[in-house]
Parts: sequence; structure tokens; C-alpha cells
Amino acid sequence: MDGNFMSDQWVEIGRADQIPTRGARLVRIAGKQIGVFKTAGGEVFALDNQCPHKKGPLTEGIVHDTGVTCPLHNWVIDLQSGKARGADEGCVRTYRIDNRDGRLFLSLAE
Repeated sequence: MDGNFMSDQWVEIGRADQIPTRGARLVRIAGKQIGVFKTAGGEVFALDNQCPHKKGPLTEGIVHDTGVTCPLHNWVIDLQSGKARGADEGCVRTYRIDNRDGRLFLSLAE
């Protein structure tokens, strides 16, 4: 992590154990709705909570490997890149997450 960890760009969003394995939680910060997702392996990712297709709520989707399937039309969004997988095209913004002893911090920096 860079030296700007405690600057305004990093926001504590809770504990990793508050996010269910293969699940998600919605975080509202600075007028944004951000989905925070946890994989079966315990990795945590964050991205805008709107599918690029029809703005479906990704936090209500199914998390599998490092992807989430949108509940509206089954688009699969890659949690690492924010890009749609397969033949679908589109992308959502991703956010950096840092796990510090189980406490999660999210970077709002572009």
C-alpha cells in the first residue's frame, strides 16, 4: 500500500468477516453505491453496484470464482477488472481494497 493510506482517499468500510463468503454487501460512500464482494477463497473486491448492461444491482447477484452474475440478465462481471466476461461488453469501475488485520479500507482515488 502506498504512503497515502490515512489520507482522505481511504475510508474504513467495516470488517472482512461481515461480508459472507461468496456474497456481497452494499456500501454507500460519497454519493456512490459500491458493492463489496468476498470470494470462496476469502479475497475481497469492490466495484460500482451497477451492471453495465441494464444497471442491475450486482450485490444481489451470485458470486463465483472471481466473478459475479447480475441478477437481471445473467451478465458475468469480473471482480478484478470490472469487465463483462464472455461475449458481453461493458465495464464497471473497480476500487482498491486493503485488508488490515480484518479491517477493510476502500480507496476512493481515481
